[in-house]
Amino acid sequence: MSRIVYVNGRFVPFEEATIPIMDRGFLFADGIYEVSAVLDGRLVDNEAHLARLDRSLSEIGIRNPHGIAEWTRLEEELVTRNGLKEGLVYMEVTRGVAERDFAFPPEGTPPTVVMFTQAKTVSANPLAERGAKVITVEDLRWKRRDIKSVALLAQVLAKQQAAAAGVAEAWMHEDGFVTEGGSSTAFIITEDNRIVTRPLSTALLPGITRRAVMRLAEENGLTVEERAFTVAEAQAAAEAFFTSASAFVMPVIEIDGTRVGGGQPGPMTRRLRDLYLEMARAS
Repeated sequence: MSRIVYVNGRFVPFEEATIPIMDRGFLFADGIYEVSAVLDGRLVDNEAHLARLDRSLSEIGIRNPHGIAEWTRLEEELVTRNGLKEGLVYMEVTRGVAERDFAFPPEGTPPTVVMFTQAKTVSANPLAERGAKVITVEDLRWKRRDIKSVALLAQVLAKQQAAAAGVAEAWMHEDGFVTEGGSSTAFIITEDNRIVTRPLSTALLPGITRRAVMRLAEENGLTVEERAFTVAEAQAAAEAFFTSASAFVMPVIEIDGTRVGGGQPGPMTRRLRDLYLEMARAS
């Protein structure tokens, strides 16, 4: 059975889905995207993802074409039509189709809306058992990284460097301090069991999984500290991990060839992953 996707009000087979060449998402990366995880056939922490989608659209002046209830209905129908049990729902909204011009198109130009699913093993990911290796790369992105823009060339280059090095992720850094991963939020755990991650600003994306993990940590009596940390501090940490909608909580066992902790997933990271999975299955 062909995968079913959603394009501008219609559910269509993947092979029949098309976007005009004058779409501003294609020409200018003038659009916003969002990704929600699916576990046991249900969306995970979805309202938070849709709230971030709404914020990002507002920040660049694109009208949100749907409210939370309608977005959720479309996502759930897409999940059902594709029989998705575990994986992702991808949503993208661009400024629409108009003759190529850097200025915004005429008022009333309808936004383009595209959605699709991807089957992916998230909960029983073998990488979570053995731990991920990461490299560090210079952060080359623009100054509004809090907006989930489809302009991802710097992240693509970082992720390709990681792939070429045979590792799972690239952690980007600026002035010696880690900002975030190519598609994730970076965390370390200190020797005295403090969970450390960089505070939110325009320098990084407000991760939805990040927020959930921090809440779960605090609810379970763990100490969370929001501050910047260096690559060297991360390499010397007791544990490290990253979070995302597609990885949940992923242990990091090596950074730039230096083993972190004992070179295997640490106990606090394992606990946080278990707590997140428990929350996700209960949602």
